[in-house]
Amino acid sequence: MRTSGADERLRLRAGTLSLLIAVALLAVKFEAWRRTGSTAILSDALESIVNVVAALFGLGSLVFAGRPADRSHPYGHGKIEFFAAAFEGGLIVLAAIWIVYESAQALWRGGAPQELDTGLVLVFGAGVVNLLLGLFLVRTGRRHRSFTLVADGEHVLSDSWTSAGILVGLLAVRVTGLAWLDPLIAAAVALALFRTGFKLVRRAAGGLLDEEDSELLGRLLAALDRRRGNGMISVHHLRAIRTGRFHHVDAHLVVPEFWSVEQAHVLSDALAEDVIRELAIEGEVAFHTDPCWRAHCAHCDLEPCAVRRAAFTGRNALTLEEALAPDPPAAHSAAE
Repeated sequence: MRTSGADERLRLRAGTLSLLIAVALLAVKFEAWRRTGSTAILSDALESIVNVVAALFGLGSLVFAGRPADRSHPYGHGKIEFFAAAFEGGLIVLAAIWIVYESAQALWRGGAPQELDTGLVLVFGAGVVNLLLGLFLVRTGRRHRSFTLVADGEHVLSDSWTSAGILVGLLAVRVTGLAWLDPLIAAAVALALFRTGFKLVRRAAGGLLDEEDSELLGRLLAALDRRRGNGMISVHHLRAIRTGRFHHVDAHLVVPEFWSVEQAHVLSDALAEDVIRELAIEGEVAFHTDPCWRAHCAHCDLEPCAVRRAAFTGRNALTLEEALAPDPPAAHSAAE
């Protein structure tokens, strides 16, 4: 199952929208900083630079990730989305460090922000736009299985919360007249950004290193377990990786040893289609078929069976440890 043209167009439209809005909000926030001289608003504007660069990089990765698999990239180009997310997370961390530096400089120099009313209005408007955009990107990314859009959306949402914190802080400055609150607010924003950036890099690294996806494996195991019977005896050596939004799953499927190659092939193809359909994923499922070697008789309900050694007593639910295990040595010794 591969991505549809409609899904691809929706991802690209969402990425383009993110870029255009990021550019517009960058201009708004820098205008707010120019008018007020507020370090807190400067921190928000610096993050918007990250938004623009990340949106541009993310749009490029969406275009590249949508290219079909070829000889040089047999598993597709989807992992570029993890690179995009790691790049975005790194930029966020860099922006956080820069904001801390600017905050320290502002505390040392002193001075109070100007035209706070205008700055508050501009920051509030930018925050509302970011909130709506972030919700849209996360929802679109999850619906169309794009890690880049989800990462971009989470970053934009963090930007909206940053703007909310800055609004509260600047209101406090306006009410109390304590100018030193302004750079302290910026430093608090930097800490929140650092946490967001680190989380993005960590998740992207897991994808690039094919870290085990326990949630995906659990869903695969449940779908396979529901389909056991009538020749589908057991599963082992189950593995799954993601390359962007595409999933690549392979497993060893235990079938009756007296079945023909054609029977095993028909079963494995039908099973793969059913699993992809039920899990609603993009990608492929490949099964290698193993003979039962009469080691599973008590858990095989296939009748008639001329080589059965024990009566069927019932099926135990597959466990993740069993499904992930390699070929059991006992299976080969059972045939001797």
